[in-house]
Amino acid sequence: MPSEGKKMDTKTLDYETDGEIQQAARETKAREPLPPVRRSRSQFGRRLALFGGLLVVVGIGVFLWVRTLGKVSTDDAQVDGHIIPVSSKIYGNVAEVLVNDNQMVKKGQVLVRIDPRDYQVKVDQAKASLAVAGSQASGASAGVPLVKETTQSGTSSAEAQLSAAQADYEKAKVDYERAATADVSWARANVDTAQANADRAKADLQRMTPLVQKEEISKLQFDSYVAAARMADSELKAANDKVNAALQEAQTKKSAMLSAQAGIAQARAGVAEAQANRKQVDVRVADAASASANVQLSRANVESAELNLSYTTIVAPVDGVVTKKSVEVGQIVQGGQGLMMIVPLNDIWVTANFKETQLRDVRTGHKAEVKIDASGKTYAGHVDSIAGATGTRMSLLPPENATGNYVKVVQRIPVKILLDPIPDGNVLRPGMNVEATIFTK
Repeated sequence: MPSEGKKMDTKTLDYETDGEIQQAARETKAREPLPPVRRSRSQFGRRLALFGGLLVVVGIGVFLWVRTLGKVSTDDAQVDGHIIPVSSKIYGNVAEVLVNDNQMVKKGQVLVRIDPRDYQVKVDQAKASLAVAGSQASGASAGVPLVKETTQSGTSSAEAQLSAAQADYEKAKVDYERAATADVSWARANVDTAQANADRAKADLQRMTPLVQKEEISKLQFDSYVAAARMADSELKAANDKVNAALQEAQTKKSAMLSAQAGIAQARAGVAEAQANRKQVDVRVADAASASANVQLSRANVESAELNLSYTTIVAPVDGVVTKKSVEVGQIVQGGQGLMMIVPLNDIWVTANFKETQLRDVRTGHKAEVKIDASGKTYAGHVDSIAGATGTRMSLLPPENATGNYVKVVQRIPVKILLDPIPDGNVLRPGMNVEATIFTK
C-alpha cells in the first residue's frame, strides 16, 4: 500500500508538472503576438527621439541664425599698436645701458648714455669761436661810426677846400683880368703921356739950343729946358717900366689864377677822395654785417654742438615696455643705428580683417566687441575706420588679375577697431589673436 501511495504521488506530481507545462505552453502561445507590439513601440521611441533631436538641431540653428543677425564677426584679427624704434642720432661709445628687455619705462626716462667727452670738446670749441666772432663783430660795429664820422669830416673839409679854391680862383681871375687890362692900359697910357711930354721937352730943347748959342736966352733958362727934357725922359722910362711891371703883374696874376685853378682841381680831387672814402662806410657796414653773420653762424654751431651733446643721453620718447634691446655697454654705435624698441601698451587697437561681403552694412562708429584668445575676456569698442584697400592689394606682391589665370577669391579688408578704456591690469600686447564682432544694428 505504501508503495502504491508513493506511485500515486509520483503520478500526481507528473500530472501537475505536465499541467504546468501545458499551461506554460498555452501562455507561450498567448504571448506569441506580443513581440511585434514591442518592436513597434521601440521604433516609435527611436523616431520620436530622432524627431526631437532634429527639432533641437533646428532650434539651435535658428538660434544661431537669429543671433548672427545685425552683426558680423571674424577670427582673423589681432591686437595692433605703435612699435617705436629707439635709435642713436650720433656716433659714439656706449657708456651706460639703464634698462632691460620687457621693462616698463616712462616718457623722458634715461635709457642709454653715450660717452659725451668728444661732444663736450666740440661744444667748448664752438663757444670759443662764438666769443671770437662776437669780439670781431663788436670791433666792426664800433668802427662803423668812427669811419662814418671821419669820412664825413673829410668830405666836409674837402668840400670847404674846394669852395675856398674856387673863391681864390675867382679872385685871382679878377685880379688877372684887372692886371691884364686896366693896369696895363693905364701904364701904357702913362707911357704915351710920358712919351708926349718927352717929345715936347726934347723939341723945346732942340729949339732952345740955337737960342742959347746966340745968347738970346740965358743959360739958366736953357738949363731948365735941359732938365725938363731929362725929366720927361725919366718919366717916359718910368712909364715904360710901369708898363713892364704891369705886364709882369698880369703874368703873376695869371700864374696865381692858374695856381688857384689847380687848387680847384686839387680840391675836387680831395672831394672825390672823400666821397670815395665814404664808400668805406659801406665796406665797414658790410664787414660789420659779415661779422654779425659770423656770430650767428658761431651761435648756430654752438647750438648744433650742444644738440649733439644732448644726443649722448637717449631717453624714452613715450611710456611703454622695452623690447628687442640690442645695445650693450662698450658698444660702438653709429648714427641711426637701432638700439631697442618701445611698445606703448596704453595706445593699442584691433585690426580685424573682414571679408568684403561682411562689410556691406559696416560703418564708422558702429559698436564692436573683441574677445581675447589669451584670456577669454571680451572688451567693448567701436569701428574707427576701414582701410582704403584690401590686404592683398597692399601686400609686397599684389595679385595681377590681368594675366588670364583669374580666380575669384573673397578678399579681406582691414578694419580698425578702437577699444573703450580697459580696466587696469588687463594689458593687451600687439600681435595677440582676437575675435572681433561688429554690431551693424
